[in-house]
Amino acid sequence: MSFKDFDDFPFGWADHEDIAMALYDRFGDEFGQDRIYRIRFTDLLEWILEIPSFTGTREGSTEEHLEQIQARWVYEWRENQ
Repeated sequence: MSFKDFDDFPFGWADHEDIAMALYDRFGDEFGQDRIYRIRFTDLLEWILEIPSFTGTREGSTEEHLEQIQARWVYEWRENQ
């Protein structure tokens, strides 16, 4: 198995870091820390559901998951500055 194959592994709601990394890959530095924390959860939810390897459902989403994903996204953004 090559490292590329790991990019195709499915992940769900409990995988906050994987989701945050996918969001950072999509948006890069377009969203900084302040802007990430101002994203409406309805928009964040839609973006997460669009991630190709994401297997979670809209019904499985919770406010806690979305808050954790935002925090991890900020951490990912900081690591890349």
